[in-house]
Amino acid sequence: MFNSGLSHLIKKEFLIEFRQKSTLAGILVYIISTVFVSALCFKKIINPTVWNALFWVIFLFITINVSSKSFLQETKGKALFNYMYYHPRHFILSKIIYNMLLMAVLSFITFFFYSWFVGNMVQDLGMYLLCLLFSSTAFSGVLSLMSAIASKASNNISLMAILSFPVLMPLILVSVKLSKFAIDGIAWSVSFKYLFVLLMLNLTVITLATILFNYLWKD
Repeated sequence: MFNSGLSHLIKKEFLIEFRQKSTLAGILVYIISTVFVSALCFKKIINPTVWNALFWVIFLFITINVSSKSFLQETKGKALFNYMYYHPRHFILSKIIYNMLLMAVLSFITFFFYSWFVGNMVQDLGMYLLCLLFSSTAFSGVLSLMSAIASKASNNISLMAILSFPVLMPLILVSVKLSKFAIDGIAWSVSFKYLFVLLMLNLTVITLATILFNYLWKD
């Protein structure tokens, strides 16, 4: 029952998203244009630290734009319908899992165009992609939960940004540190503990979401 309800909601999220093809096209245009303008401004980046910092700034804004709309587009009518027909745990998990999958794909697309336009300085590509995968899912999970909280305050996107910032800070620090190790080609034995931290952050976000969303659901 749990699996069928959850899979149904995840499928619904994908159907709604792909029904609005203009939304996906807009996200892709946003990614390509942002990376292209950054490449024009910086022309050629020779410092790996600057290259890494610029990528994470672009990635952060893309993640916020994609993940923040999870609950901020929910009207009172939709919220009442969801409350009547869906289980709260199924509902929040479907939102988070969908955003994690979507953001993981978009993160790889962003890296592809960034490497194409700006250049690729990564020595350990496997570790960098793993870092990008776990970071993107953790980012989207946190922002989805914060979007749910902000939706109870008249869909205040400013509140979502304020709530997200202190939670995202340790995640950003770990992601930047791990990605810099991958750029420098540091051994996996050194980088593995940071990768483990990202994995645990993902599990923590999912666990907290399933516990805390019940209180938001009844409001």
